[in-house]
Amino acid sequence: MLLIVLNVIFFLSFLVFAYLNLDDIDAWLWVPIYMSAAICCGLVVVNLYYPTAYLVLIGFYMIYAVFLFFNKDGVWDWIVKYKTPSLVQGMKADKPYIEQAREFGGLLIISAALLINYFMVR
Repeated sequence: MLLIVLNVIFFLSFLVFAYLNLDDIDAWLWVPIYMSAAICCGLVVVNLYYPTAYLVLIGFYMIYAVFLFFNKDGVWDWIVKYKTPSLVQGMKADKPYIEQAREFGGLLIISAALLINYFMVR
């Protein structure tokens, strides 16, 4: 029962995240990222589970997260160079490290949700 409740929450959250990314310049990337996670979580609610899809998605998300971590003005720069300013402040074109740190966090959240499903549904 807990797994179903978690997946309903994940499903709805990822749908909202996808919707919020519709007006971004990189919506072509982030809407499918969030929608694929939402679909996987929604399918668990109706008792459908595809472990290979979970592993492929988690692999993609983790590779992209590593890229965002080490990219110029990425998470590493946000931590070391910019001394971790708040991620909830407004996003400006002169602060791409904030956007990349937020995206990194989103990838970790999605991966955690899919990992929970991968290990708990089996």
